Amino acid sequence: MHNKIYSHICHMNIGSCFLSQGKLSFPASSNIRVPREVRIGCVSRRVKAVMRKKSGTSNNNPNKAQNAKAIVIVKRSGGGGLLTNLVRDGVEGIEELVGKTLTLELVSNELDSKTNLEKKTIKGDAHKTEEKEDEVYYEATFELPTEFGKVGAVLVENEHHNEMFLKSIVFDGFPDGPVHLTCDSWVQPKYDNPVKRVFFTDKSYLPSQTPSGLRRLREEELELLRGNGEGERKSSDRIYDYDVYNDLGDPDSNINLKRPVLGGSKQYPYPRRCRTGREHTDSDPSSEKRSLDFYVPRDETFSDVKQSQFTMSTISSGLSAILESLDAILTDQNLGFRSFEDIDTIYKEGFKLPPLKGNGLNFLQRTVPRLIEAANDSQNLLRFDTPETLKRDKFFWFSDEEFARETLAGVNPYSIQLVKEWPLRSKLESQIYGPPESAITREVIEPHILGYGTIEEAIKEKKLYMLDYHDLLLPYVSKVREIEGTTLYGSRTLFFLTKQGTLKPLAIELTRPPIDGKPQWKQVFTPASYSISHSTNLWLWRLAKAHVLAHDAGVHELINHWLRTHAVMEPFVIATNRQLSVMHPIYKLLHPHLTYTLAINSLAREILINGNGIIEKSFSPNKYSMELSSAAYDQLWRFDLQALPNDLIDRGIAVVDPNAPHGLKLTIEDYPFANDGLLIWDAIKQWITEYVNHYYPTPSIIESDQELQPWWTEIRTVGHGDKSEEPWWPNLKTPKDLIDTITTIAWTASAHHAAVNFTQYTYGGYFPNRPNIIRTKIPTEDPSKEEWETFLNNPEQTLLESFPSQIQATTMMLVFNILSYHSPDEEYIGQYLKPSWAEDPTIKASFERFNGRLKEIEGIIDSRNADCNMKNRHGVGVVPYEQMKPFSGPGITGKGIPYSVSI
Repeated sequence: MHNKIYSHICHMNIGSCFLSQGKLSFPASSNIRVPREVRIGCVSRRVKAVMRKKSGTSNNNPNKAQNAKAIVIVKRSGGGGLLTNLVRDGVEGIEELVGKTLTLELVSNELDSKTNLEKKTIKGDAHKTEEKEDEVYYEATFELPTEFGKVGAVLVENEHHNEMFLKSIVFDGFPDGPVHLTCDSWVQPKYDNPVKRVFFTDKSYLPSQTPSGLRRLREEELELLRGNGEGERKSSDRIYDYDVYNDLGDPDSNINLKRPVLGGSKQYPYPRRCRTGREHTDSDPSSEKRSLDFYVPRDETFSDVKQSQFTMSTISSGLSAILESLDAILTDQNLGFRSFEDIDTIYKEGFKLPPLKGNGLNFLQRTVPRLIEAANDSQNLLRFDTPETLKRDKFFWFSDEEFARETLAGVNPYSIQLVKEWPLRSKLESQIYGPPESAITREVIEPHILGYGTIEEAIKEKKLYMLDYHDLLLPYVSKVREIEGTTLYGSRTLFFLTKQGTLKPLAIELTRPPIDGKPQWKQVFTPASYSISHSTNLWLWRLAKAHVLAHDAGVHELINHWLRTHAVMEPFVIATNRQLSVMHPIYKLLHPHLTYTLAINSLAREILINGNGIIEKSFSPNKYSMELSSAAYDQLWRFDLQALPNDLIDRGIAVVDPNAPHGLKLTIEDYPFANDGLLIWDAIKQWITEYVNHYYPTPSIIESDQELQPWWTEIRTVGHGDKSEEPWWPNLKTPKDLIDTITTIAWTASAHHAAVNFTQYTYGGYFPNRPNIIRTKIPTEDPSKEEWETFLNNPEQTLLESFPSQIQATTMMLVFNILSYHSPDEEYIGQYLKPSWAEDPTIKASFERFNGRLKEIEGIIDSRNADCNMKNRHGVGVVPYEQMKPFSGPGITGKGIPYSVSI
């Protein structure tokens, strides 16, 4: 089939197709999509056609100088308006006329055999030959002496006055076939940065295998990327270095916005972020000044397509504009919803947006067009899409069954754990937090664990499960309650595994530590069907569930999402660029998993996790949100437990069983996230196993790798330096060590992040299902007579008043909508063969097996979702669990696993 397509393309007018990021593009009227080996072949034939036209024949005589042709593809920058683009194009035209262009220098793989020095480079100017909609083609010709050897790298100088995004260089005219260099990098004008950029061919080399002519360039390129740790970074820099989280606060603007430095201390341990080098604040010498631009290395910035969806300027301005609108509409920041009908109007009628400054409305329509709709009266509406869950069942959020099911198949499937001992006890200091014994007693539980006489029997049979946020949240309760408009408890929620394989809620315990001279307060709430006073307890149970759901939402966003994917991945991105050459096979394996992570994390520091930012305003812990994240990193995070099988075992959800699929037996057989996640884990691990074993057949090669060992040391001792002495860090001595380590990194960046990110709007878009904050204490905690009577007379109003305010709810709905959205250029795991992987037939074959297995997994998941016996993923009103399906189209789809933490 590929040969037929190839033959057809090669008879087409060669100018009608061109290569764009590994995709062959045709005129807009065409919908042709072609396999990669055919796409590359088309560009190579284009080069050969030009050479034949100008030189008549190809040069295959090894005794003669070789004539080589290079085609350079440069991506047009999408920035600037009409006038800017006209000026830019005019300047570039003048530069071309006077001979200013791209200069290429070819570097030989080999040293001179006589002098043992690097061979003289072959220099040539590349001139513009063709322009497409978003690409510019340059060509250069070279005459290489016979003794030059193979081209191993190219030095590039940008003679223009603007930076250029260099996509690729392809050489042809060599006996061994075309030479490919995938660049995908910004090249600064030589007038701004006189250092020539080096780009290596797509072939992978371990450090010890580096061709002699490239060793110096390989080492020097890494030195440039590391920088010297001094000065403030410029937006054009490509320097990767570490710093602590000292830029979350803004004490110079308001001393109340001072925030603790996260990282570098025993009190607040944290992963490191990318260093920016900004000046420190006057009010707090330990804090860094905030600025309009948050530095990320130039090649880490979003693509134009990604920018249109989610970039610093776009989304921060878009959010600001919408919040400005909402502020104008919702003049009372604490105003809640008066009824559930009022909540429904968000989806049915929306908010009429008032006039915005300048072209703000048009800007919003470009930024979030799916949320801004034109009404018949020419006014504009902010109207939210109805989440899929609400479409299927308007009252889904009321259901105890759905409450329990979402712990296994919702947006936070990482918190449910097995109850392993009884009675339940806190490990916190009783002198500070009160008696450690739980108020959940056997008298509360045993009447409702059908088929088991005692709790001990149920625990032995692995039938009791729990959401345990007691010890994590209790230390913050007193501090949080000093803030107006929020509250907090420590909580435990118990579930029973029924014979049908579903979880059934048994009890919720809310705890308040001693506060303001009052002793510890705790109370257990049970589902209304267990109680005598049905109506009152029904509403108390719903209120208790709301508190637990707010706890779960906070833990999900701050820990299982932000900390365990975004924050912990940043040191891996930095170390990989500092210690592994782009030629290194492990760099090439990891790079897709690192794309855009620094950019999205920088944006988070700018508007989401900063002092008085969206997270603080919208979640229960308020200004202590990031402190809570630091505490979780200190108490809970271990690299080895980020591997899915180890995580499941640690939570008691799985036990080792060599005879079971994946080597594990799940204690909850119908656990959609675990069932599907293990398929993905195994597929990723098999791909990485074949890849690693190909380059590292023996342990000695790993131990002697002069880039790999410093990479792993730097991750442990610098990037995660606050945990450098922990005994659980794996060694890096054998192929198995490396396979396990890389698989864990790849899983974290891809499937873990996908599991906790892309259904945020599905489950949080209707906020009563997952309120991000509860603003009032539960009525039974030290109520006044008036408070209690108000609850009894109108319990629904009490629930509504506890929910997020209108501004808090709509802000987070907007954020969830954006975070859940796949951009059109999203790249999913195993979707496309990378050029460097295609260079090696063994790796190419391994990738094709990986791709095939992922397609099989999609079919398996579809079959599971059609199985009526799998109650946790199938049923009336149930959204099928598809988050571990590898591939997706654009939009909010609830499926798809991108390579990286890119949103």
